[in-house]
Amino acid sequence: MQEAFLHYIWQFKKFDTARLQTTHGEAIVLRNNGQPNLNGGPDFFNAQLQINGQIWVGNVEIHIKSSDWYVHNHEVDAAYDNVILHVVYEHDTDIFRKDNSIIPTLELKSIIHKNVFHNYQKLLLTPHKWINCESDFADVDDFLLQNWLERLYIERLERKSTMIEELLDTSKNDWEAVLFVLLAKNFGLKVNGAAFLSMANSFDFSIVRKLQSQPLQLEALFFGQVGVLEKDVENAYYLNLIKEYQFLKQKFNLSTTNVIPLQFFRLRPPNFPTIRLSQLAMLYYQHPNFFTKVMAAESLEDLYALFQVGTSEFWETHFTFEKTSKTSKKLLTKNFIDLLLINTVLPLRFSYLKYQGKNPTEPTLVLAQKISPENNSIITAYHHLKPIATSAMISQALLQLKTEYCDKNKCMECAIGHALIKSEGF
Repeated sequence: MQEAFLHYIWQFKKFDTARLQTTHGEAIVLRNNGQPNLNGGPDFFNAQLQINGQIWVGNVEIHIKSSDWYVHNHEVDAAYDNVILHVVYEHDTDIFRKDNSIIPTLELKSIIHKNVFHNYQKLLLTPHKWINCESDFADVDDFLLQNWLERLYIERLERKSTMIEELLDTSKNDWEAVLFVLLAKNFGLKVNGAAFLSMANSFDFSIVRKLQSQPLQLEALFFGQVGVLEKDVENAYYLNLIKEYQFLKQKFNLSTTNVIPLQFFRLRPPNFPTIRLSQLAMLYYQHPNFFTKVMAAESLEDLYALFQVGTSEFWETHFTFEKTSKTSKKLLTKNFIDLLLINTVLPLRFSYLKYQGKNPTEPTLVLAQKISPENNSIITAYHHLKPIATSAMISQALLQLKTEYCDKNKCMECAIGHALIKSEGF
């Protein structure tokens, strides 16, 4: 039994309201069950009840057992002094106010609608392989699902915007610097994201601004800070990088103390960190004031055009410093650009529009619905239940659904869970 289920039962009156009485036999007439409280304190505010003919206005607290009141130390918390009704699944002890009067208690155990309780047991107490509603997910109403996924995507963007606001505060409101940090992290993908992020945080973005017209120095800065210029390699490009980095290290007093080592293991050559760092350097060489250009882009095509970059010349014949490879233009692929748009550009544009006092929802949704969905194990698993991952908006929403709701058994806070709980045929 979850308290969240009892909150749902109380909020939506999924119990027999015609025969309510306290555990001491006093008749209860429910006029208004109150407003849910999402913060600390009693679970519902401003309820209006009639108990034994007397009108009460105040708060409602909900527990699985009455004794949970004492488990949670509510008896010493002044926030609970105005509780007029204690709603529990099972009553096991009386609860007293500070003046020793008993707080009226309503036990739900015998009055919950049977079909609702049956649906709850099926959803949360039945063994499952992946998610609680896996056997019924395909039958969820399409309109309900689409609306819930849109809300989940915005919820995910709101969560990311919180991190962006923290970065903005750290950078003293430098949006260009925030974009660089986010791009660096996502250029590193899952394997080297933390390493690239630590590299980007190891120096001030003002250094990148000063070096943007010198691509070799930009590469030297990135390669030097991640510690790949410490090998015994004999080629002109590598030696020039070392020379430039030693100059930059002394000029800007660079440190690598907190930089995380790179990983090459199990990476496809196009994703080697050497290639990605060179591409990142070329992006900033080709696009001074990159943040301004990203924010000014009016269409998805404009954004794709901004990311049409490759590596410096050396990397057209190399994947590592030591070994020559077949010549190839190592441009950012559409799939990789999509990931950058999904994980960097859209969250940043969303946050920036909020910062400007504008509504970021509609323009962000329009772009996200035009980008191809991600392809990973979570999206694939949902697709097997119901083929719905048609855009980046949907795939991001499904990731939010899985990590923040399904994995945490928050079915009672999920629109899908609500629909299944109240369904007659579930």
